[in-house]
Amino acid sequence: MSENSSPPSWLRWLIGALLLLLAFGAGTLISGDAPQDGHSEHGHQSQAEVWTCSMHPSVRQGEPGSCPICGMDLIPANSGSSSSSSERIVLSERARVLSELRTTAVRRQSDASAEIHLLGRVEAAESTRRNVTTWIGGRIDRLHVNTTGEKVRRGQSIATLYSPEIYAAHQDLITAQGQVQRLKGASESAQRAAGAALEAARERLRLLGVPESEVDSMAQAESPRRTIAIRSPFAGTVIDRVATEGAYVETGATLYQVADLSTLWVQLDAYESDLPRLRVGQEVELLIEALPGERFPGRVAFIDPTIDSKRRTARVRVVVDNAAGRLRPGMFAEAVVQAATEGSSSPLVIPDSAPLFTGRRSVVYIEVKTEDGVAYEPRTVRLGPRLGDLYPVVSGLAEGDRVVSRGAFALDADLQIRGGASMMTMPDDKAELLPEPVSLSEKEMGALRPVLSHYLGLQRALAEDDLEQAQASAKSISAALAKAKLSPQPQLVWVEISKELDAHSKHVAHAEDLEGAREGLEPLSAAIEVMLSRFGNLLEEPLQVAFCPMANDGEGARWVQSNDSIDNAYFGDAMRTCGDFQASVAPGTFLDSPVPVSAAPAGHQH
Repeated sequence: MSENSSPPSWLRWLIGALLLLLAFGAGTLISGDAPQDGHSEHGHQSQAEVWTCSMHPSVRQGEPGSCPICGMDLIPANSGSSSSSSERIVLSERARVLSELRTTAVRRQSDASAEIHLLGRVEAAESTRRNVTTWIGGRIDRLHVNTTGEKVRRGQSIATLYSPEIYAAHQDLITAQGQVQRLKGASESAQRAAGAALEAARERLRLLGVPESEVDSMAQAESPRRTIAIRSPFAGTVIDRVATEGAYVETGATLYQVADLSTLWVQLDAYESDLPRLRVGQEVELLIEALPGERFPGRVAFIDPTIDSKRRTARVRVVVDNAAGRLRPGMFAEAVVQAATEGSSSPLVIPDSAPLFTGRRSVVYIEVKTEDGVAYEPRTVRLGPRLGDLYPVVSGLAEGDRVVSRGAFALDADLQIRGGASMMTMPDDKAELLPEPVSLSEKEMGALRPVLSHYLGLQRALAEDDLEQAQASAKSISAALAKAKLSPQPQLVWVEISKELDAHSKHVAHAEDLEGAREGLEPLSAAIEVMLSRFGNLLEEPLQVAFCPMANDGEGARWVQSNDSIDNAYFGDAMRTCGDFQASVAPGTFLDSPVPVSAAPAGHQH
């Protein structure tokens, strides 16, 4: 090899590799970025490649895509856009912009008044109802008022009655009248006796209900009458006809019920939470379903001092003027009451979009300043009855606190993914206070019945190991949810329940096998139980709440079914009779607060 010749290529490659290795080691030592706690750079990279769903944190995939349960786009499990501890979430400026978070300051509401919407029915006022009765017994020969809804005048002849008693009394009157005529020239004592007999005969007819003017005409008759006209002593509208032609009636029998419809009552159902803001004398505006666009003024006249034990409502009576005759008994009505909160001090309020509800407790996310920037942490609060688009704060917040009024659910989902104390993991107080049942109209009941029916179809299909039918029933649940429209008051309760039902029914609908579909059955059944506790059993058959201690990997799980024999949807034919009944919900009744799974009985059928 000559002095000017270059080293061979393999030697140059080896020298370059050694220099690169030395440079890497020196850079690591200088920067202090050596892996800590035994974690390699490869470990960090693999952690960043874990993708999950914000709605279903149990989903873990090694690449981006869609959630197999709900179809939402997956997000990185440890996105670099935010950092969190178990109690708070810190977002970068860019992350806050992308998440479109909005915060609102907790403030005092000087005019804490809001509209309360109550549902009810128009009725005839009890104070104007009258019964038209007979003063004598006999046979009804003819009815002059044949149908309900007819108006009658005071003193109007409404029926003709054949009465032997009237015949005999009239005969006595004619005889006494003739006796007076014959004794005009007799002694004074004889004339007084004849006059007394005539007055006794007239009084007898008056006591039988014959008016004075008719007694005078009867006294001039040559032969006694066999029938007498029954006249109404009241004016009004016939709301009930009891009498029929040819029927025999006794003295005091009711022929008609008459009411004055110029003043009506509207009987409203008020929930317990609304009662503190209702007062006798409050002005009310009535919206009538049959008369859209019209408002009728009324006034609260009475609030029932007792609560219906099943419906959990109290009757509120509103008196409304109906001189124009536009309203009719039996119409459905919605009352709008301008209510004010109690107390002289102005309450703290937050927007209705801020709280996340967990039973009777509520969670809000508040904005806090940290060394790293702006952070958000959950806060458990107590709220009062809703005031329009605001909630009064009973406890948990102070004036000036900033609460997340938009995007709180996304923050809660992020905290849940990281194992923090999110809404889903915080303790609930459902066992302390039972949920309040909600009153529905017949139309609203009809809108919700398909949801229960399709759920029962799903439960039976899983018990029969029929995945295709179970998925069809799950899709039917989502379709029924989309069609269900409720009035404002029950809609406040329904919106949260329907979200749960929709999410978990889609889980079942997109499941790849029976095992995947049954994973969605437990949360779907829990939402159905909440529906039964708030709206009651809307079907015409009793429903059973069953429990299998071997389901859910031995932790136990519940479901709802319609038949009286255990029909286990978690195991199907493998153990179809495994389980016990824990509750029964008859048609029109409400399910009590669900029994915790840990409290379920150990014994079960096989």
